[in-house]
Amino acid sequence: MSEPPRFDRGHTDDLMSFLAASPTPYHAVANTAERLEKAGFRQVAETDAWDGTAGGKYVLRGGAIVAWYVPEGAEAHTPFRIVGAHTDSPNLRVKPRPDSGAHGWRQVAVEIYGGPLLNSWLDRDLGLAGRLSLRDGTTRLVDVDRPLLRVPQLAIHLDRAVNSDGLKLDKQRHMQPVWGLGEDVRDGDLVAFLEETAGLPEGSVTGWDLMVHPVEPPAYLGRDRELVAGPRMDNLLSVHAGMAALAAAAARGSDLSYIPVLAAFDHEENGSQSDTGADGPLLGSVLERSVHARGGSLEDRARALAGTVCLSSDTGHAVHPNYAERHDPTHHPRVDGGPILKVNVNNRYATDGSGRAVFAAACEKAGVPFQTFVSNNAMPCGTTIGPITAARHGIKTVDIGVAILSMHSVRELCGAKDPFLLANALTAFLEG
Repeated sequence: MSEPPRFDRGHTDDLMSFLAASPTPYHAVANTAERLEKAGFRQVAETDAWDGTAGGKYVLRGGAIVAWYVPEGAEAHTPFRIVGAHTDSPNLRVKPRPDSGAHGWRQVAVEIYGGPLLNSWLDRDLGLAGRLSLRDGTTRLVDVDRPLLRVPQLAIHLDRAVNSDGLKLDKQRHMQPVWGLGEDVRDGDLVAFLEETAGLPEGSVTGWDLMVHPVEPPAYLGRDRELVAGPRMDNLLSVHAGMAALAAAAARGSDLSYIPVLAAFDHEENGSQSDTGADGPLLGSVLERSVHARGGSLEDRARALAGTVCLSSDTGHAVHPNYAERHDPTHHPRVDGGPILKVNVNNRYATDGSGRAVFAAACEKAGVPFQTFVSNNAMPCGTTIGPITAARHGIKTVDIGVAILSMHSVRELCGAKDPFLLANALTAFLEG
């Protein structure tokens, strides 16, 4: 292996800015698109006919983005190198009738999205962000990035056994945030507030996809600032690294053996079964249309996919110093130890031996160390978009990521070097 890359804190600084500016999947893909535009990519509409010209292109659909770079001289059957990730994180999402309250408190009715650590949302200053659908058929992003809501915890005086018996939270009764005082609950108050905040005419909002987020910004942590604490690292950390890697690969121009792709999907946290999820048709449609735009046939598409590899990049579990017994005794990934290769023989992860070799080669080329993650046999692991991508498209897929603590908390923890190491490994992979 070559010399490891020198840690570039600028990459981690930019990650922290990206996390803070991306409170929802819709904001995440808008910010990704903006960065790719600066790197020379251009948006193509799914409703338009596509051409086969060289260069960087991307498609936006809701909370998902697929971007790719076609080098000069690429043939119709040129294989793809794909970095897969997801834009969504577990959180609290606003219900269709959001205005609620009782006993003099104004509240917002929320539904639990994914599998958050509920206790981490208590007694936090929370903002509200998302997508507003307007009467004229357009959409508008909105972000109230200030203390607006709070889910207050019950005082210990009214729950004396909480420290000995553990905190027990009912998702319906205990997770509804407060945002003001008043005896009347008037339908339309929250939407009217957001219309005013966004500078929209009264009554112009007819639909919404809104979610709660913590307003505390990401921060370096520790004596030597060697840790990063922040929201939505699962999995915007991978989206950001994939975006940086794609831009770096595109900068090489025609000196590429593959067509590099970033596919960042929505709805991974609840199964990926949507038109913007990994189990939907979006990626397959983009790849197929890219082949056809370059004059390719069904045979060319089959040849291209047969040589394609996807790295499914998602955060994983670093060994926890207070709960080491929860981990496999021979696999203890550490923060700042380099990206992790995820393995599960029951196909909860898509990695096999040949996939390991592809990832090992990329890390060796980049001078990046890597680690291996396997779950404790007594604790079944989660899953990712990896097995879904492999099964749906017949693409060799490898599951990787960065080891973090406090996964699915409102505020997660990673090493300050690992995001940069991941981006270097992904760049080497995309460049082939």
